[in-house]
Amino acid sequence: GGKRLRPGIVLLISRAISIDGELSEKHRRLAEITEMIHTASLVHDDVVDEAATRRGVATVHSRFNHRVAVLAGDFLFAQASWHLANLENLEVVKLLSRVIMDLAEGEIKQGLNRYDADQSLSSYLEKSFCKTASLMANSSRAVGELSGLKEDDLNLLYLFGKKLGLAFQVVDDILDFTGNDQQLGKPAASDLASGYLTAPVIYALEEKPSLSMLIQREFSGDGDLEEALNLVRDSKAIKRSRDLAEVFARESHDAIKWLPESPARRALLELPEFVLSRLF
Repeated sequence: GGKRLRPGIVLLISRAISIDGELSEKHRRLAEITEMIHTASLVHDDVVDEAATRRGVATVHSRFNHRVAVLAGDFLFAQASWHLANLENLEVVKLLSRVIMDLAEGEIKQGLNRYDADQSLSSYLEKSFCKTASLMANSSRAVGELSGLKEDDLNLLYLFGKKLGLAFQVVDDILDFTGNDQQLGKPAASDLASGYLTAPVIYALEEKPSLSMLIQREFSGDGDLEEALNLVRDSKAIKRSRDLAEVFARESHDAIKWLPESPARRALLELPEFVLSRLF
C-alpha cells in the first residue's frame, strides 16, 4: 500500500525534463530503486519502533518475526544496490548510496535522542532530512544526472526534493497530534509515546515548561501521555509547525519553476500543496 509518492516524483521529473516527454528504461528503474529503498527502511523502522501495524496492515515482524523482518529489509536494500550498480552511472550510485547511509544515521540519531527535552529544532531537522528528505532530494537529483543536466539545474532538483521531504515530515509530525490512525498509517501519538520529539513538541516546550518533566520521566505516571498531548494541543505549537511546513512547501515549489511547461511540470508544482493538504 501507500502513496508511492517517491517513485512518482522520479517519474514526473523524468518526464518534465525529457525532450519528448518519454521515459527511458534507466529512469523507470531509478523509480523502482527509490521505492525499494523506501520500503526497506519502513520494514526496519517498524522493527525498531515495535509497530504492530502500518496502514492498517500487520507489519512484517508481527506477521513473521524480528529475524525475518530484518533480513527482508536487508534483502530489499541489497536488491536496490544491485539494480543501482546496473544503471552504470557512478554519480547516481553515489547519490543513492548516500541515502542508505542517511537512513541509518537518521535512525541512530532518533534512537539516541529519545526523551531528550533539550533537543533543538535544528537537530530535529537534521534527523528529518536523514530519515525522509534525503531520499527525495538525492533521487530527484539522480534523475537529472541520468539526463545529463548542468550543475545549477541538478542543485535545484535536489533543493526541490529536500524541501518537499522536510515539508512532508513536518506535516507527518503534526498529524501525530491531530490525525487518526488511518491518515497516519500507524497509531496516532505513537511518536510521542516512543519518546521521539518532533517540531510540535519542541515548539510546545518553549511555552509549556511542565512538558519537560513529563518527557524526562518517559510518561511513566498515570495520565502523563494524555497530559503531554493536551499541553501540545493547547499551545501555539501546531500552528507554528504548520507555518514551518508551509515555508518548506513554498521553497520546494519555487525550486522547479524553471522546468519547461508540461503536464508533468504542473503536477510537480502541485505536489507541495498536496503535501500540505493532508492537514485539512
